[in-house]
Amino acid sequence: MTIEKKHILETRALDVFYGEMQALKNINMQIEKNKVTAFIGPSGCGKSTFLRVFNRMNDYIESYKMEGEVFMQGQNIYDKNTKVDELRKNIGMVFQKPNPFPKSIYDNVTYGLVIQGIKEKTFLEKRVEKSLKQAALWDEVKDDLKKSALALSGGQQQRLCIARALAVEPSVLLMDEPTSALDPISTAKVEELIHELKDKYSIVIVTHNMQQASRVSDNTAFFYMGDLIEFGKTEEIFRNPQKERTQNYITGRFG
Repeated sequence: MTIEKKHILETRALDVFYGEMQALKNINMQIEKNKVTAFIGPSGCGKSTFLRVFNRMNDYIESYKMEGEVFMQGQNIYDKNTKVDELRKNIGMVFQKPNPFPKSIYDNVTYGLVIQGIKEKTFLEKRVEKSLKQAALWDEVKDDLKKSALALSGGQQQRLCIARALAVEPSVLLMDEPTSALDPISTAKVEELIHELKDKYSIVIVTHNMQQASRVSDNTAFFYMGDLIEFGKTEEIFRNPQKERTQNYITGRFG
């Protein structure tokens, strides 16, 4: 009998460097499955770097160096045998600014499947409908799937990018400030979506907006100058932080 792992992602003694500069210092963290985990902290504190550790997006940066271990469901993802393409299928990412491809809505959603060699029309159509429904966009675009994704509003484009990430059925969804470029109505839609998606996905979100972190997340990590200062249940972090630095940041005394 296999025991279901409670933690989907984990780091042990993680240090990250960009050349001589240390961006993250000895980060030990376990991220729970089917929960929303928020990373908060001032600009330049290492939260986006930490997020990108999990899908190896930092690998593209020439001066990047990592020490320590990073696990997904018990497998070390920096092991030399790791297939990075497979890893990125399993760990989807939504960026700060909506980045739809200059293609139709339909082609955006099917992109990840098509590059895997999936061509079966009925399968693709079903997956498009399912992903757009999960991203709360289907009703708005179902009659216009051939329309250019670039003709959508900013909020719709961001939900399309979420649908595109979900189409390949990842286990984890990383979101790097997914609403910072959106208006309040679109932001509320994306936040609602995060609530709905956590039944099926484990979500990690970087946000500058502390109200957003308190609204959408189950657990919150506070970073400061490359250190993980505090990590725990969101309610505890916001109501009763254990560290003075967390308290000062949350109450707006710095940051």
